[in-house]
Amino acid sequence: MTDTNTVCRYFTTYSGVKLPFKLVGELGEHEIHNRNTFFRGYFDADGVLLGFQKIVYGDVELEHQYSYDAEGNLRQAKITDADGKSVLLNR
Repeated sequence: MTDTNTVCRYFTTYSGVKLPFKLVGELGEHEIHNRNTFFRGYFDADGVLLGFQKIVYGDVELEHQYSYDAEGNLRQAKITDADGKSVLLNR
């Protein structure tokens, strides 16, 4: 999910029930070291959320990967659970 144009930021949680989720409660990198749970969000150069990982005790418990159409609408979401099982949702 990362490349040279992707920015990683950290958050306490997310909001919303519609995809893509909105990450809220931004944390500085120094703030995640003493947290049991946080979200690691990946953004493109324009600040669009490409995906996130929910980190619990150092392990990835949940991962979302998003792709968008030319107009910026969500086109596809890949959701992977802690067991590595994925679901692909197309719009």
